[in-house]
Amino acid sequence: MKRTTHRSVKGTKLYAVRDARGRFVDIQTYKRAHAADMREKSKAEVTAKARKKK
Repeated sequence: MKRTTHRSVKGTKLYAVRDARGRFVDIQTYKRAHAADMREKSKAEVTAKARKKK
């Protein structure tokens, strides 16, 4: 998923996700989107944890 950054009228940083036609699908604040990204584990983190567990 590719995001483009924008700024709101207040100056808050925003992430916008567009579909293939260029229409907005989702607009989130940077703060919320970044927090959601940090909650998810990457494939590398999951495999490293599994190796360490063995």
